[in-house]
Amino acid sequence: MSSSARNNGQSFVSNSVITAIGTYVPARRLTNEDLAGMVDTNDEWIVQRTGIKERRVAEENEFTSDLIAGAVDNLVERYGSELSDVDYIIVATSTPDTIFPSVAATIQARFNIKQCGAIDIQAACAGFTAALQLANGLLLSGLYRKVLVLAADALTKITDYSDRTTCILFGDGAGAVLLELAGNGNGAMLGAYSDTEGDGGRHVYLSNLSASIGDYAIQTSGKLVQNGREVYRWAVSQVSEGVRELLQQCSLQPEDIDWFIPHNANQRIIDALCERVGFREEQALSSIAKYGNTSAASIPLALDDAVRDGRVKAGHTLLLHGFGGGLTQAGVVLRWQLP
Repeated sequence: MSSSARNNGQSFVSNSVITAIGTYVPARRLTNEDLAGMVDTNDEWIVQRTGIKERRVAEENEFTSDLIAGAVDNLVERYGSELSDVDYIIVATSTPDTIFPSVAATIQARFNIKQCGAIDIQAACAGFTAALQLANGLLLSGLYRKVLVLAADALTKITDYSDRTTCILFGDGAGAVLLELAGNGNGAMLGAYSDTEGDGGRHVYLSNLSASIGDYAIQTSGKLVQNGREVYRWAVSQVSEGVRELLQQCSLQPEDIDWFIPHNANQRIIDALCERVGFREEQALSSIAKYGNTSAASIPLALDDAVRDGRVKAGHTLLLHGFGGGLTQAGVVLRWQLP
């Protein structure tokens, strides 16, 4: 059952707001031409099927916590944000440096934030929007006032570069936002939606201890495995339905949304979602051409590109919707308040 069903289709208005954003991508570029020298592929084939021209690759000794640290540094540099009073750190990632300690704990130590809770969540490509929902709940509980929401993946470290169907897709990157209580009560988050279809988990996975998902035997290579056809079918049918439900929950139409920011899995999926839901293609923010599929980081990367170049402005209404491994999806509608 989706969260919108449990909420009886009613929207909610919170008093939390994003007060800063930062992003980071590694310096090294992996172009389609580079990949053509590694597997049987070419630039035209990749662009036609995915919209990707290049992606960023972390160095051998550069890990998810390093990517996140770069995004947090960028956030502080641009907005002058104070981190010493952060109450909680939530990291969304599928590629933690270590299973434990958490990446969030590593970041807490790196920035010396005292008396701070720290957790990692794993919702794959829906991680950033799921983390926003959780952070909003912590703030509304009244127990916390400032949450650092971080999303990053170093997918190139778990990509099989002998598999031409997946190695063309993935890149590395990180995003960071501060979510705080709004003192004037003028909240920014207008609604949220979540749904999971665990039976489809076998269609995109990364193995760990078990050699099966339920009754389904899986590969144990330690590399990302994806059935692109099944994921595409699910995304176009079920994620489009989730987006429509989120709009309905907030009593909004597609034309009321200034910017639709879906997970940047594949440009063909983004285009299909726009067509199914009723968004114009120019309403969708995408960074897929420059960064590839960066999983949990894709939404903040696409959002921040548009913040930096002035497309996203204070007062704009945004619909952010992540979807991926699980199979799970999570979306939020928020009113952007940064200049």
